[in-house]
Amino acid sequence: MNLEDFNFDLPSELIATRPSNPREASKMLVVNNDIKHSEFKDLPDYLNKNDVLVINNTKVLPTYLIGELNGNKIKVTAHKEINDCQWLAFLKPARKVNNGDIIKFPNNNYIKVEQKTNFGEAIISFELQDTKFSEFIDTYGKMPLPPYILKQRESDNEDISDYQTIYAKKKGSVAAPTAGLHFDDKIMKKIKSKVSKIVEITLHVGAGTFAPIRDDIENHTMHSEYGYISNENAKIINECKLNGGRIVAVGTTTLRLLESAAIKKNIISEYEDETSIFIKPGFKFNIVDLLLTNFHLPKSSLLLLISAFSGTKKIKLAYKKAIDNRYRFFSYGDVSLLFKDE
Repeated sequence: MNLEDFNFDLPSELIATRPSNPREASKMLVVNNDIKHSEFKDLPDYLNKNDVLVINNTKVLPTYLIGELNGNKIKVTAHKEINDCQWLAFLKPARKVNNGDIIKFPNNNYIKVEQKTNFGEAIISFELQDTKFSEFIDTYGKMPLPPYILKQRESDNEDISDYQTIYAKKKGSVAAPTAGLHFDDKIMKKIKSKVSKIVEITLHVGAGTFAPIRDDIENHTMHSEYGYISNENAKIINECKLNGGRIVAVGTTTLRLLESAAIKKNIISEYEDETSIFIKPGFKFNIVDLLLTNFHLPKSSLLLLISAFSGTKKIKLAYKKAIDNRYRFFSYGDVSLLFKDE
């Protein structure tokens, strides 16, 4: 496979910097044997009574921080916890930061740069005065929006709710499972009356979800993320498959965890582990039948994932139609409903 086969040109004005209001007002491109234009509010019409809808209940932490170093503002996005006080973080501008530097915050709180690594990343330690880490980020942190949004505007108070699903419960993500951002209480009520079950699982999304494939596809290494599926919910998913129902995954994070849990046995078992699964064309899907997902970055691992799921040619055509019809792209953009390519 050539990475350029998964490239496309996107007009910059189609990159969404705010979500639709209301949430369910997004367009929805339905990709099955043919490609149809629809709206997200019509999602229940595509669901059956034997289906199980699976959602990712992870909650995004406000780990985007702006501190001060030698009179300069330093933007810190803490994205992976190492231990109680140490994290991996992206620093910007990284060139103004050296090992051992102290990035200052109010009330004598500071971050120490322990070791810079590659691509603007560093190991940092939080040195906090009479406050817990959770309290510190709740006070000074902002939502860690994707880089393509932060290039256009800063994270603000609206993002505290906009960049969080209505069913978020388990704290641990530094990026939202963005397909879930379209749901509101009204449409959840409709879906509950339409499907067999709505099942919650947890995958804590890391900043690596935005990492480009820097090398060729075969040598790409995926980031690892923590996932959990309870025994009870595993049974519900397996029974759905045995009874001829369909598993509808809300988001690529949900799909990655479900397929990780079934990769050895072809059925779901209780799961609590890190996953670094890299899904690309040729992958055999054991669990998911339909995938609700936003529109993804060119040459990204997520674009390869949906190409594996629905077929590369079909996804290329779908993305062309989406661009031609002015769909809004990426985290705050519109959505697609993908059927598995049989």
